[in-house]
Amino acid sequence: MDSNQTNNSQRDQQMWEIAQRRVSFKNHLAVYIVVNLFLWATWYFYSDNKAGYWPIYSTLGWGVGLVFHYLGAYVFPKENSVEREYEKMMRNKK
Repeated sequence: MDSNQTNNSQRDQQMWEIAQRRVSFKNHLAVYIVVNLFLWATWYFYSDNKAGYWPIYSTLGWGVGLVFHYLGAYVFPKENSVEREYEKMMRNKK
């Protein structure tokens, strides 16, 4: 296998990993929306006094995790801490 095929294979692997991260984020977003709609609907229809917006805690808390998932999938998709650490160790080894 020549170096050009190796480079293409590595790029294909990276693109596959990025695609997996993006699909994972989209699935996460869909679940977030469905669950939070259910929580807010439950609060709206079954709370007597409409005071105490308890679904806000799950919406905001889970939303923070969703933002980090988005960043990993779209903003910093090539960031791989394990790969970076391995390369750092290999450079220091020489």
